[in-house]
Formats: sequence, C-alpha cells, structure tokens
Amino acid sequence: MVEEERKYDVPPEFVLPDLAGVAPPGGRVVAPPPVTLTATYLDTADLRLARAGVSLRHRRGDDLPWTVKLPTDGPGVRHEISRSGRAKTPPDELVTLVTSVTRGAELRPAAVVRTLRRTYEVRDDADRLLAEVADDAVSVLDGKRIRSTFREIEVERKEGDRELLDRLEAVLTGAGARTGEFVPKHVRALGAAATAAPDLVAPGELSARPTAGEVVVAAIRRSVDRILTHDPLVRLRAPVGRNDTAVHQMRVGCRRLRSDLRTFGPLVRKDWARPLRDELRWLAGVLGQARDLEVLRERLRRTASADPVSPVDAAAVDRIDRVLADRHATALAAVDEALRSPRYLALVEALVDATRQPQLTARAERPAATVLPRLVARPWHRLTDGDDTVDGAEELDPTAPDERWHAVRINGKRARYALDAVAGVLGGDATKLARALAKVQELLGEHQDAAVAAETWLSIARLDPGDHSLAVTAGRLVERERASVRAARAAFPKAWRRTARGRRTAWLR
Repeated sequence: MVEEERKYDVPPEFVLPDLAGVAPPGGRVVAPPPVTLTATYLDTADLRLARAGVSLRHRRGDDLPWTVKLPTDGPGVRHEISRSGRAKTPPDELVTLVTSVTRGAELRPAAVVRTLRRTYEVRDDADRLLAEVADDAVSVLDGKRIRSTFREIEVERKEGDRELLDRLEAVLTGAGARTGEFVPKHVRALGAAATAAPDLVAPGELSARPTAGEVVVAAIRRSVDRILTHDPLVRLRAPVGRNDTAVHQMRVGCRRLRSDLRTFGPLVRKDWARPLRDELRWLAGVLGQARDLEVLRERLRRTASADPVSPVDAAAVDRIDRVLADRHATALAAVDEALRSPRYLALVEALVDATRQPQLTARAERPAATVLPRLVARPWHRLTDGDDTVDGAEELDPTAPDERWHAVRINGKRARYALDAVAGVLGGDATKLARALAKVQELLGEHQDAAVAAETWLSIARLDPGDHSLAVTAGRLVERERASVRAARAAFPKAWRRTARGRRTAWLR
C-alpha cells in the first residue's frame, strides 16, 4: 500500500486544537484510547537504509509487526509493506525488498523508539475513515534508559482527499504546529549520521557549461537510479502508474545505461564499461522475458476487443491468455531467482559504485558542446544509413521482412537514448530531434509488437490443432495484427521525413 502523511513539530506543551470543524457535514472526530508503541528499527552498520529514506522495523503489538517503508517521488508519500513474523527474525521477503540499498550488508538493531500515541480519526457521515491525526510523544531508548524525547503530530491520509489534509494543516499550524522537512522518527532518533548522503548518488543539476564527462555521469546516475528504484517494486509486482510496470521501467534503465556506455564509449574506460554492459545485458534479458509477456497479455485483450461489431470467441481468447499467464508466471519466477542471486548483488554493488566513481577518460574533460554532437552522430547515422547487415531508415523497404524493420527499431532506440542524454545540454535542435524520433519509435514499436503478437497467436493455436474455435480466433487476431503492421509501415515515411529534416539534423553533420 501507499502511505501518505504529513508531520508537524510541536513543543511538549502544545495543546491540540479542536478538530471537529474539519470533519465534513454529518461527520465526526473519534478518539480511540491511547496506545504505547515500541518499534525496533534495523539497519546496516553505516545506516544505508536510513540515509536512503528506507526503513525496516518491528513494532510490538501490531497485527503485522514487520514493516518496510520505501520512498516515492513525493515527500511524505511512501510504499508501506507489512508482514507477520517473530520479533528477532525479519521476514526474508522484507529483507530482499531492501537489497538494492543494503547490498547484502548485515542488518542489526539500530534504534528503539517508544511512542505514546493519541489518535483522532476524522470520519464522514458514512463512518468512513478519511484521515488520522496522531499526537505522538516519542522516547528514544538506550536499553531501559530514555536517551531523548520529542513530540510530533502525524496526519495520515486514509480515504479522504488532499484538501482535507490541507484543512487539518491550517488548523494545526494555526495552533502553533510547525511544518518542516519530512523526517521519520527513527532518523531523528539516529541523529546526524542518518541524514548523511545515501550511497547511490543522484544525478543533480548540470552547470551552465558542463564538460562531456559531467553529462555522461548524469546519464549514468539517472539510469542506475531507475534500475534500483524499481527493484523492490519488481519484487512486489507493484504497478507504476496506470499503464506501466516496474519490470518495464527496470528494463528500460538497463537498456539506456548499456546504450549510453556504448554511445559515449570514448569518454569512459573500456575495461570498466565492458563488464558493466555485459551484466546489464544479462539482467535486461531476464527482465525482457517477463516484459514481453506483459505486453502480449495486454495486447491480446486490446486486439480482441478492437472491433465490437465483430467480436471474437471470448472463450478462445481466455485459452490464449491462460497460456500467456503460465509463461508470464515462469518468466517472473526467473526474475525473482535472478534478483536473489549473488550475480545480481555484485551488479548492484557495481552500479552504486558507478554513480560514485565513474571511470572516465581524459577526453571527458572537454566541453560537452564540443564533444557530444560527434558522439551522438554515430548512432544517428547508423540509423539513417544502416550498414551491410541493417537497413537504414532512409531507404527502408516497405515490403522488407519484419526482422529488417525490427533491426531499424533497435538502431532507433540507440539513437533516441543518445539524444535524450544530451538534449538537456545541447537544447534547440537536439531537443526537437529527440522528440520527433520518439514518435518514430512509437510507430516502430507498434510494428514490432503487432508482428510478435501475430506470431504468438499462431504458435499458441498450433499447440492444440484439434481446437477449431481456437484456430479461427487466432487467425482473426493475426489479421488484425497484420493490419496494424501495414498501418505502421504506411505511416512511417511521413513520420521519418518530419524527423530527418535538414534544419533539425544539421548539427549532427
């Protein structure tokens, strides 16, 4: 689940104001009896979890006493995952969720926090819990001794909206509560060491005139962050937004980083980049199996419902989906196995190290505006002109086999990743070209997805040649997919001409 809360600092003598006026018409504020909560937080010796904004705790008295909290994009918004288990043995599932942060280092008790909590529940006229206000008197324990104390107010959103949280904030700050940076209890308990920088270095802001190396390092850090941020979400099978998945995002991070290390090869040491690229290829391949089946399952339903006037056999579609679901489960099991392996743990260590100490060449010290256009031109010209084995986009045969179109798509991805990495620095035509190429890539992606889907529907039908309904349904689905292939091919020339306009690509010559 996703937890959204706000914290407020208050002095010991703070008097909580009357919250009744915040409840909606017909609603009420309910005050359950106070409770005492004792939480033990686990961390590594160097506080890797706390410094990364992650926590793993055992809280005595909870139905599910073990909880991991993972940061999201917004302050005060965290993924919260709770499980049962014995007090001194954290569940293996939760330990693996923080692998990308701990990198296998031993977890041990780092802080013990006792909280006297007085809770006030804001409910509506249907008795739905909209928000919970917790008035916490916190004691940081050192054995049986109280080392320090503080008081804070937490407001957690339940079924209410953010406007309700805003109204509660206005009442609390009006009574003297102070807003500030969101700091979890255990971080306050652990002190300054817990607020030090995390091991994973964020991309940060580039200077007005960066060196080529600074741009490459920023690109490396963005991709590593994408990979490791989505690691626990892949393990949880958690969605990312409405139309995306963690598996997809983690795979994109691997592909972008591999592509950037290749495109900007002259700026990074080959003996450092080559093994990293090899391991990223391995991980992307494992994730790719699961991602391809995600795409196929989603596409199956979309293709089957494309023509409501002429529906296909729903039972046959379900049979196809069951085959895909079994394959998907097997692919996800392979992902889980890979993420639990020593090989992956070594890769995580290497990725974190890449954000801290990327191995650059002397050429990386030159100005980005001087060096980068020439490097980006290489994948761009390979896309446009091709070579002995791959067609160029300029002369792509409309009747060429699907494999030829897919090869152009791969080159397009590399060119697009290169453009994305430099567009923010070079601006102007580089930004416009990156946007235009993204649209071309959407066409080529649709072409490839449709072509793969058509082959998949046929292959599944062949598994049971005696099922005539399945054969007919697969055939109808194939025709719809091939229609999508033809549509993508027909739209490609115009989209490509818009992308490869002379004034937009002159800086690459």
